[in-house]
Amino acid sequence: MTRVAIVAAFPGELKPLVHGWPHSTRNGIHFWAQRNEEEEWMAVCAGAGLGAATRAFAAIEDGGPIDLVFSVGWAGALSAQSEGGKAYNLAGVIDVRTGERFHCDAGAGSQWLVTSPKVAGRDEKRRLAATYSAALVDMEAAAIARLAQMRGIPFYCIKGVSDGLNEHLPDLNPFLATDGSFRSGRFILSVIPRPWYWPALVRLGENSRRASQGIAELLLDFLQE
Repeated sequence: MTRVAIVAAFPGELKPLVHGWPHSTRNGIHFWAQRNEEEEWMAVCAGAGLGAATRAFAAIEDGGPIDLVFSVGWAGALSAQSEGGKAYNLAGVIDVRTGERFHCDAGAGSQWLVTSPKVAGRDEKRRLAATYSAALVDMEAAAIARLAQMRGIPFYCIKGVSDGLNEHLPDLNPFLATDGSFRSGRFILSVIPRPWYWPALVRLGENSRRASQGIAELLLDFLQE
């Protein structure tokens, strides 16, 4: 049986894909699984960041060897051509901490993604775009790519744009816990008295919803082939 791992950061990134799949949680990690006679698809999320992605990967491996792995989820745009709400099949991933480049397997797209240890704001996005000529930025994909490379597992990356290059959003980094979870209650309380952020947050929510749908469609098309 072929075991396909699908790793994201948050349940919302996987919602359209795993609708109706059996769900469970263990040690703060969310699991979904779908099986037939030939394949087992496992989706998992443990939070934002490299450490959380590593825990998610290890949690799937506890159930047996992985034959194929996808890093999926929301990403920020580093180019005006990366449309909010659209999902992209990426050519590869760059780890900004080490400069390592991880190519996705055959059939991937032409654009690259960079993985940063923090949520990138407008100024950081421009710096990353100028430095790496990449289209998107996330916080997890490089960890999954490295683990896949170490094990000789085919790796793919599908990301959906949640926020545009010039979007003016509040700094989300103070609301990320060390385990990768997002302190949504504290965040809401912080933005209630700052209405200048509200339009951008509404767009963030709508883009994220559309991006999750696009990720699910690309992934299902890929797997059904």
